[in-house]
Amino acid sequence: MPVKVYILARPQFAEGHQAFLRDFLPEKDRNWSESDSATPAERLVEFAGRICYMSFGARQSPATNAEYIQKLIRNQHESVLEHAVWSLLISGVSRAFTHQLVRHRVGFSFSQLSQQYHDESNAKFIKPSGIEQTPELVSLWEQAIRNSQATYREILGALEASADHTHSKRRRELTRMIRSIARSVLPNAMETVIVATVNARALRHFLRVRGNIIGDAEMRCVSAALLETIRPDGPALFSDFRIEHLPDGLPLVIQESTPGP
Repeated sequence: MPVKVYILARPQFAEGHQAFLRDFLPEKDRNWSESDSATPAERLVEFAGRICYMSFGARQSPATNAEYIQKLIRNQHESVLEHAVWSLLISGVSRAFTHQLVRHRVGFSFSQLSQQYHDESNAKFIKPSGIEQTPELVSLWEQAIRNSQATYREILGALEASADHTHSKRRRELTRMIRSIARSVLPNAMETVIVATVNARALRHFLRVRGNIIGDAEMRCVSAALLETIRPDGPALFSDFRIEHLPDGLPLVIQESTPGP
């Protein structure tokens, strides 16, 4: 599938944190021994977790950043993972997929291409995985797509030709009305693009419940793309997930029962 995920914004951890530790910690606890290899997202999560117990300086355990995060996950103390947030552009997906994606409201925010304001006359479509195994169904699917897009163009053209565009104040709403009517014939297979902002905890939940649904190939492909794109920013945050591939070559996102050693 042609899905692509781009990172628009990623977690950052401000430098100078040792200074603000001095503002509210006793002298003996003002130091934080950090793992050199930890990413900004991982450092942010660890800091938030340590604030819960004020486990800095003399109170800090010898655990590495990865070990610390794995312990948080094992103990289901995942609220601190919510501080690591990404904004993503997801393209090459169908509206059938985004109808499912936007049901995940906790920890997610969405902005999607609007069919009310965007002319879909030349839009592309996402062919469902598996249909290629039956050539006659491919032909039937392609004919249905051509028919729906031709009908969309015909309705759009007729309504625009008959519309009164003399009142500029009404033009925006008139355009929305026309495209709303025309889009009613478009199928779920229409390609769309969506911006999603998500925190690490919410993404982990999404991967767990959506990444291994055998009957939804597009959902699995997007889940794998999300994991592959974000994991370099926080390997420890997703160390208990792996990607396998089914005989058809498409991915399956699997979560291990217990993260880390």
